[in-house]
Amino acid sequence: MLLVVDVGNTQTHFGTFDGSELTEHWRYATVRESTADELGAKLANLLALRGLAFGDLQGSIVSSTVPQLGAEWRQVGERYLGHQTLVVGPGIRSGMPIRYENPREIGADRLVNAVAAFDKIGDACVVVDFGTAITFDPVSAEGEYLGGVIAPGVEISMEALTERAAALPKIDLVPPRSVIGKTTVDAIRSGVVYGFAGQVDGIVRRLRAELGAETATIATGGLAAAIVPYTDEIDEVDDLLTLTGLRLLHERNAPSA
Repeated sequence: MLLVVDVGNTQTHFGTFDGSELTEHWRYATVRESTADELGAKLANLLALRGLAFGDLQGSIVSSTVPQLGAEWRQVGERYLGHQTLVVGPGIRSGMPIRYENPREIGADRLVNAVAAFDKIGDACVVVDFGTAITFDPVSAEGEYLGGVIAPGVEISMEALTERAAALPKIDLVPPRSVIGKTTVDAIRSGVVYGFAGQVDGIVRRLRAELGAETATIATGGLAAAIVPYTDEIDEVDDLLTLTGLRLLHERNAPSA
């Protein structure tokens, strides 16, 4: 069984694969100060809820946007899993040509998403990841990682709004009742949801103008479900895209590969 771990700035999403089948997955808040022992204890507890143990994991791979946690997860592999955890980064075999001026600048999650999307679509595509930032990662019809677009994410934008405007309250991100808000909360909610939906549609249209009108667009990330229903340019949502990409990268970097 394979353990795949996607460490984001806000949430950590991880799961287990039996071959190509995802058997279970979990999310929890990312704590940047976590040690390998704390991560190991959390992993052991969640595995136990499904009747699993460390010994059931024959391999592991992690992508991390928090550099220090990538190192801690590597130690989890060495100390608790009995094998070396593969950490996505420079030197990994992705099977994807990188058309980026400095490939080392590419976030691990962005590369993982691009690999998974092209494997799924087999043609030009764009991944829109709704995480701490909203990232747009286009892949050519030949399977080349072309670059991308990075915009402030939904949650950090909402936090900035309420922190800088003392009279505006914090809100929960739920569907707006209408475009025209009848209360301050409704007005903020409408601005956030329709504002980000419009931003996503506008950027995707510009990307399609360069890549081709039929370019497939896949959304992923924790907040995709809140924004995508109000967009026109997103073809599908795949909440498990990053985990699938990690499995593919592990296969491409296995000793027998």
